[in-house]
Amino acid sequence: MKLYASGEDYLEAVLVLQRKQGVVRSVDLARHMGFSKPSISHAVGGLKNGGFLIVDDDGFLHLTAIGQEVAEKIYERHRFFMEQLVAAGVDLETAEQEACRIEHAISDTSFRKLKEKVQGTD
Repeated sequence: MKLYASGEDYLEAVLVLQRKQGVVRSVDLARHMGFSKPSISHAVGGLKNGGFLIVDDDGFLHLTAIGQEVAEKIYERHRFFMEQLVAAGVDLETAEQEACRIEHAISDTSFRKLKEKVQGTD
C-alpha cells in the first residue's frame, strides 16, 4: 500500500503518543492532531487495511513492525530538521511546520547524505 504524507503523520503521532503515555486510543490521536474523531477513524481504518496499525479489543492502537519502521523514520527526520532549523535561527513554530513538510519530501538517500554531512561522518 502506498503511504502518503498524511498517513506517515498519523503513524508518527501514534509513536510519539506511545512514548509519552504508553497506550494510544483514537480519541488521544484526535486530540493530539487536532482532527475530528470521524477523520481519525477513517485514517485508522486505512492504516489498519494497509498493515501499519492494529486495534486491539480494548480500542488501543498498536503499530505493526512496518508501521513502527515508517514512524521511526519519519520521527527521526522530523527531529533532525527541527533541530537544524532552530539552530539556524528559525522560530520554533515555523521550524515545526516546515520540518513536517520537509520530512516527507526528501528521499532516503538525500536525507542520509545530509545527515552525514551535518554530523561530519561523510
